[in-house]
Amino acid sequence: MKARCDNPSHTSFKNYGARGVGYEPTWAVFENFLKDMGERPTGKSLDRIDNAKGYSKGNCRWASRQQQNRNKRSNVMVTYMGQTKCLSQWCEELGLPYPRTYNRLVTRGLDPESAFRR
Repeated sequence: MKARCDNPSHTSFKNYGARGVGYEPTWAVFENFLKDMGERPTGKSLDRIDNAKGYSKGNCRWASRQQQNRNKRSNVMVTYMGQTKCLSQWCEELGLPYPRTYNRLVTRGLDPESAFRR
């Protein structure tokens, strides 16, 4: 987290620090971070809930790889039935093929109700 946000030589700096992503100033001291977040659970890593915001207790969680993959800036986010989820999650839950649904929604510009029709 600190290297991505602070070190211009870090390979991920362009996606974090260069975009203005920072971290809670008290987290510069690891013990403060640990107090807020606790030990890392097995199979989880640090994830920002809202990628437009920085690292802070209220915006971070320990997340699985699947959770993190569904929380990327590059994902297509869709609001349907009052819930916003990434398109791959909607396709999985609704039993829809991703390529066809992506084409309907993104390429053809259909609304979610139309794009999700079988």
